[in-house]
Amino acid sequence: MAKSIAITDDFIQTKIYFIRGQKVMLDRDLAEMYGVETKQLKRQVSRNMERFPEEFMFELTKVEFDNLRSQIGTSSWGGARYLPYAFTEHGVLMLSSVLNSPTAIQVNIRIIKIFTRFRQELLNHKDILLKLEQIDKKIIHLGLDLKTQDGEIETLFELVDEIRKASEQSKNTKRTRIGFKIAETKK
Repeated sequence: MAKSIAITDDFIQTKIYFIRGQKVMLDRDLAEMYGVETKQLKRQVSRNMERFPEEFMFELTKVEFDNLRSQIGTSSWGGARYLPYAFTEHGVLMLSSVLNSPTAIQVNIRIIKIFTRFRQELLNHKDILLKLEQIDKKIIHLGLDLKTQDGEIETLFELVDEIRKASEQSKNTKRTRIGFKIAETKK
């Protein structure tokens, strides 16, 4: 059995990588969070391959693995003999049916909530980015009409101010911390 670790939202976020244009988590990181050995996780996945199409899980190539190791700054990754599996959000969700332990289910719920939060933040900023792009197009097409440009620049500053306020509000929002609590044993 793998050692138990403190699983915070920040810890989970550091284990999400962007590979092949997707946010993914690696088998070894998931195994560590679930409290199982990586080979046990891989064994369960290989026994249930029909549940993991390529959109849910894929094996990293040697180049991708070497690139990831260099980005993280490790020269060795525990002597791994096999290339790791990368699980998309749907693959992580499917893991809860394969690793049907209470720990795996609870960790999966937290991971899915973080993936959902990432997606929501992207959607929130998408509207602002579209507005900025529209303003940029208008400025280019308007030429040198300074009065019109002044109005557009003022709108741009208002949008930037909205982004700043939204960022401050999200930082000031109190979030309920969730996590595993380890009961202390009495001696």
